[in-house]
Order: sequence, then structure tokens, then C-alpha cells
Amino acid sequence: MQAAKFYGQQSRAARGFTLLELLVVIVIIGLLAAYVGPKYFSQLGKSEVTVAKAQIEAFEKSLDTYRLDVGRYPTTEEGMGALMTAPPTAGAKWNGPYLKKGVPADPWGRPYQYKAPGSKGDYEITSLGKDGQPGGTGDNADISSQ
Repeated sequence: MQAAKFYGQQSRAARGFTLLELLVVIVIIGLLAAYVGPKYFSQLGKSEVTVAKAQIEAFEKSLDTYRLDVGRYPTTEEGMGALMTAPPTAGAKWNGPYLKKGVPADPWGRPYQYKAPGSKGDYEITSLGKDGQPGGTGDNADISSQ
């Protein structure tokens, strides 16, 4: 008799989850995803802005080294390409390349804009942000060395 009870309990436990229990778990997972998803994707946009700022800082260091060697910053016409290949006006003083892997695009796939002299200094490096248009706010805001 005890064996019959044991088998009866085992078969009840071995049945698994009911459809209602599975639906409750799926709803809970959906609620968690709805709460965490927007927070995660907002952080993704912030990381692109952080990458752009870090790249601009690396360009600034390379441009300062270029200036120490050549005696001036590259002109707007020479652009940041002067960090990879010697422009004709640099002469024998050029001791580059000043970047290891070339001039990368900004995190949104567009080239950085270089202008010398800049609006507030010797040069200005700018990324137009996510929208690729001047101005903007949030992820669409311009990121500049100035």
C-alpha cells in the first residue's frame, strides 16, 4: 500500500508545469525586459558619445606630437590625413605616422571634421553626432574638441 502512495506522488510530481504556470513566468520575463530594455539601449547611445570623445582626445595627442615635430598643426586642407602621410609642406621634420591604424570614422560611421584654425583654438575636431547634422541635443549633439 505504501508503494502505491509513493508511485502516485511521483507521477504527480513528474507531470511538470501547467500552462498557467508557464504563462505567468513568460509575463514576468516580459515585464523585466520592458523595464530593463530602455535602460540598456539608452546606455548604448551614451557609450557611442564616450567613444567619440575618447577618439577626439587621441587625435589631440597625435596633433600635439605632429606640432612638436613639424612646428605647426596641419592645415584644414591637409586635414588629419597629415597624421598618416607626410604632406609636402611638412618637409623632413615629419616623423610619423602619428596614429597606429589610420584616422577612424566616428562611432556613427561618418568622418570627423577638422578645421585649422578652429573657432576657439589652433584647431577644432568635430563629430556631428548621431543625426549627422550640425547642432542637436542628446545623442544628436555635436561633439567637439573645443
